[in-house]
Amino acid sequence: MPAEHEPPSPPVEQPGGPTAAAPYRFAEQHTPPPPVRVSEVAQTTFEHVYEIDPRLMQEHVLQQVFPNWDTLRIMRSRHDHLDWMHRHFATKVITGSELLAEVEAEAAGTGNPQEMSSSTG
Repeated sequence: MPAEHEPPSPPVEQPGGPTAAAPYRFAEQHTPPPPVRVSEVAQTTFEHVYEIDPRLMQEHVLQQVFPNWDTLRIMRSRHDHLDWMHRHFATKVITGSELLAEVEAEAAGTGNPQEMSSSTG
């Protein structure tokens, strides 16, 4: 729950799908939509749900029947989970683009771009 002085978080757009009152049909719930390949190792089934191609994981990770509603439940709650983790464990939250810029700067031998800009200004 946000502190009183913090504005509430904007609502996260929820993907469509069956509601909690929808009838349960095993075949519908355990057969995801056909996967769409997005790279050599990743695929997507539901909108905004990316996963490793299950064929690549059969040797080391036991694949199990996973109901569609549970996939969607996890996906819908990911922002709440990340917000909770940030509040409890992060002293600073950085973006992926900040990380990539730092890695690329180190690889180019120019150092941390944030440190350089603060030392020159």
